[in-house]
Amino acid sequence: MLDDLVLFIDGEAIVIDKPAGLPVDRPRDRSPSIESRLDELTFGFQRLPTPVHRLDRDTSGCLLLARNPKAHARFQQAFEGGLVQKRYLAVLDGVPTESSGTIDLPLAKVSSAEAGWRMVGDPEGKPARTNWKLLRAEGGRALVAFFPETGRTHQIRVHAAEALGAPVAGDPVYGRPGGAMLLHAAQLTVPRANKPPVEATAPLPPSFAAAGFGDS
Repeated sequence: MLDDLVLFIDGEAIVIDKPAGLPVDRPRDRSPSIESRLDELTFGFQRLPTPVHRLDRDTSGCLLLARNPKAHARFQQAFEGGLVQKRYLAVLDGVPTESSGTIDLPLAKVSSAEAGWRMVGDPEGKPARTNWKLLRAEGGRALVAFFPETGRTHQIRVHAAEALGAPVAGDPVYGRPGGAMLLHAAQLTVPRANKPPVEATAPLPPSFAAAGFGDS
């Protein structure tokens, strides 16, 4: 049940630890999703909560939902204004040559009938900026913390693969598929006027420990 995954809750907001493999939006095949299970997160409210942002299907971790339309609008403004602090953890196939840095690589969407769609680095694309820090390297892999300043689709995945030359482990699109994709939305802080911020930390999923990176 999704109510067992709540990391933060008050009258305006809920943050859950989204499991990897569960999409936020309802798929075309009508398979399970966060959207189809929102009734598990009402906690006495008649209105269903609504997701404020998105995580990829195979990304786990902090997902913010608003409990009323006014809160949803305020939270969206915070995301669009770059006021939300996000910390992701990822295991990369490869080790960056530096210990930290900032990736400033615009992204654009490309598609073909054969391969479908994907995001690529493109000077003419939408601005995308990610700060990162190497936490640990072992066996040709690295545990890296990412701090995205923008929220483009697949931003961290493309920045890791193209800018760092080390794709997220298990990434079926930008890396070498096989096993779980090791990308986790570990921390989220959303400021609020005249109220304490929404703050949540999601523990690392077992897949990280199985890969030898069980602590951050």
